[in-house]
Amino acid sequence: MSAIRNWLTGTFAGRALLIGAVVKSLTLALGLVAPPSASVEALDTLGDISLVAGAAVLAYRLFVVTKRRLLWRVRRRLTLSYIFIGFVPALLIITFFLLCGVLVVLNLSSYLMQVRVRGVVDQAQFLAQAAALESQRAPDAAAFAETLRRRQGAAASRYPAASYAAIAVDRTCDTATARARGAARPIAGPVIAGPWAHLDPPSTLPSWVTCAGHAGLIVYTEGEGTTRLAVRAVALPDDAMPGYAVVVDVPMTMALAHQLRDDTGTELGAITAVATDAAVHPLEGRSLGGEEGAPRASSATATSLLERPLPWVTFLDYRDWNTGSAGTLTASISTSVAGVYDRFSTASLTPVRSFSFDQILLVVLGIIAASFMVIQVVALGTGLALARSITGSVHQLFTGTERVRMGDFTHKIPISTRDQLGDLAESFNSMTASIEDLLQQKAEKERLEQELKIAREIQMSLLPQGPLRMPGLALTGHCEPAREVGGDYYDFLPLDEHSLGLLIADVAGKGTSAALYMAELKGVMFSLSQLHRSPRALLIAADRILSRHLAKSSFITITYAVVDLKARTLTYARAGHCPLIYMPGPYAPSPQVQILAPDGLVLGLQIDNGEMFTRLLEEVTVPLGRGDLLVLFTDGITEAMNPAGECFGEQRLGALIQQQAHLPFEELRERILREVNGFVGSAAQQDDMTMLLLKVEDVGVSCH
Repeated sequence: MSAIRNWLTGTFAGRALLIGAVVKSLTLALGLVAPPSASVEALDTLGDISLVAGAAVLAYRLFVVTKRRLLWRVRRRLTLSYIFIGFVPALLIITFFLLCGVLVVLNLSSYLMQVRVRGVVDQAQFLAQAAALESQRAPDAAAFAETLRRRQGAAASRYPAASYAAIAVDRTCDTATARARGAARPIAGPVIAGPWAHLDPPSTLPSWVTCAGHAGLIVYTEGEGTTRLAVRAVALPDDAMPGYAVVVDVPMTMALAHQLRDDTGTELGAITAVATDAAVHPLEGRSLGGEEGAPRASSATATSLLERPLPWVTFLDYRDWNTGSAGTLTASISTSVAGVYDRFSTASLTPVRSFSFDQILLVVLGIIAASFMVIQVVALGTGLALARSITGSVHQLFTGTERVRMGDFTHKIPISTRDQLGDLAESFNSMTASIEDLLQQKAEKERLEQELKIAREIQMSLLPQGPLRMPGLALTGHCEPAREVGGDYYDFLPLDEHSLGLLIADVAGKGTSAALYMAELKGVMFSLSQLHRSPRALLIAADRILSRHLAKSSFITITYAVVDLKARTLTYARAGHCPLIYMPGPYAPSPQVQILAPDGLVLGLQIDNGEMFTRLLEEVTVPLGRGDLLVLFTDGITEAMNPAGECFGEQRLGALIQQQAHLPFEELRERILREVNGFVGSAAQQDDMTMLLLKVEDVGVSCH
């Protein structure tokens, strides 16, 4: 109950249904106690809208949930995909062509019926014209009537219900032939021949019928308003004063309908007149009755699908006898594929042994259709089998991944086929077999990373901690390894009360080996700084020691300087290291930044006994003044590259120091680091970055 309550109050569909139900209940109660009003109806409409909106959203949610649950399995998806992609289109194509064939048969049967009815109209016109021509030669009234009865008798052999009538006319036909021949003998009154069981014979000729005569369809009603059809033809003698007209009626009886069915393979049914003019009215007739009555639906039972009757309609034009207005009638027809085919199959006249050609063709078509259905069934079975095979393998993989997710790495997927899915299952088994080893490697890697983290902390502890403040001198440094540990090193080495040793070094390479050489270098430099006051002598001794311990592919670049506050000098030597940037203070005569790079070879090259190193190493002394700034750095600063591959460079660093030398000491260091990082951008750090800054605040003060 709480879940239903939460759904009703916490979802849009639930709130909409709840509000709609409350509003509908309220309007129902108001309708019981008060007369209906516009406001109540409006409130009721709002309730309907709320219910419809809530039901629509609820139906959509149910559809989404149902689809997700039904189509969660890949097998169902593949099966439905095959049905909609492979099977349904084939059925649609078959249905399309069947419907096209049925429509062709129906429209063809309609056309055949229209052509055959027009043929009956033409024959009736011919009968009327022949009777008018022959009656014109009758010498007297008796002969005239006998001629008309004889013509009717001849027509009755083909159309049993054909009826003739000769009616008097009083008009002048102004044609060239009529003027040449003169006037015909008029008759005293109507002359009737034939049954005239469907209609009363006409007594007068409507004015809309011209001297050329008329032939067409007329409609009349029978019994309780049933519409019937008849062919009526009118012919006048070819005289200037015709005197009479011959009218021939051929009603649409059962016999005539059978003739039409035998000729066209289509059976005529009920008739409905559709007037196109308000003046069109059916004539009032009589029921023919019996076998000679109007056509009716056939009760024959079809013996096969091709002979099953197909209902359709055809359209015929007719005239109102009294007014001459045109109208259209619809006649229901019934046809069959076999009936229409028999009327157009001329090849059946040529037998092949005991079978006709059309029978052989139908057998071939039946074989093709049966083969197509067999192929469809086989394709459906094959598709379902393939879907089951694929989805079975996918399900096995899903089960295996679930077992692995729960920590069971011993589960193996059975391999039943040697195809791509089988290879995938085999790869999965191989993967699960190696996962335990991968986990062990991961644990080992984490242990090494933890040890490297500890090593980094130890290495950082070897460097000076924080800036160094001495009377008259300020020192600070920064070291940022590219990996967990690095090979850059800087240090401050107090020598006596007024002297301080500074060094910055870069061991070739990165990582653990460089860090170990850096630790060894710290011990060597600390020991030698107590023995040698000259930077050149100290570096020569360090080269002699380190060249015996470094690997052949390793070397060290270093700059060592001694600051003597009493003598106001900085003496340094550079063993292949980056230049030293010197920025004189504001009291100097020329405060321009200087990049100092005296000669010197790197430490540890085992190319001789140190003679070349000693020969090339140069020691330089720089006088110090108040406000002077010196920057020592490793190549990780100047060779930092941006994504375009451009280095930061010594010139850019020197220009930056020239511009920002006035900043406070700590802020200057941070500004240099920000500029380098901003230049590098998203590019990865390639080398250790170390920097040492020295600023002279006063000179001539002793160190304590």
